[in-house]
Amino acid sequence: MKTLFILRHAKSSWDNASLSDFDRQLNERGLQAAPLMGNVMRTNQFQPALILSSPAKRAEQTAILVKEAAGFGGEIKYEKRIYEASPATLLEIVAEQNNRLESVMLVGHNPGLENLIRALTGEMQPMPTAALAVIDLETNKWSELNSSTNGKLRTLIRPKEVK
Repeated sequence: MKTLFILRHAKSSWDNASLSDFDRQLNERGLQAAPLMGNVMRTNQFQPALILSSPAKRAEQTAILVKEAAGFGGEIKYEKRIYEASPATLLEIVAEQNNRLESVMLVGHNPGLENLIRALTGEMQPMPTAALAVIDLETNKWSELNSSTNGKLRTLIRPKEVK
C-alpha cells in the first residue's frame, strides 16, 4: 500500500499584471492557508517521504510553507512537468518514484490534480486552493501506478473546513 498526498497550491496574487502565470506569488490568504495546511498535516501525522512540487512560484512557496509548518524531514524536488500537467503526466511522474518510498506528496495545479483524483479513485472532488487529498493506493510499487490502479480517497481537507 502506498499513500499519495495531493496538495493544490495556496491562493495566489493577481495584483501584478506584468508577471507571468508561472511567476505569480501567494497572496495574503495563501500565505496563511499554506502553514495552516502544514499544521493539519502535522496534527494528522501525514508525513510524506518526498514532496514533488511544480516549480511555479506559488506552488514552490506552498510546498516550503507546508513543509516548515508540518516539520517534514523529506526533501522537496521541483518537477517542471507538474506545471500545467495532465493526469497522465502526473501519474507518470509519481510512477517514476523510488519504490522504497511509502508516501509521496504532489504540489500542483488544477485541473490536473482534480482529474488525477478522479483517475485514481473514480471520485470527482473540487480542489480549491490549498486543499489536501490523501489517497491510499492498492499497490506496493509506484512503478505499477496507472489509471486502472484502485485508489481510495481517505480524506479531503479544504482550508475553509479547518477551524
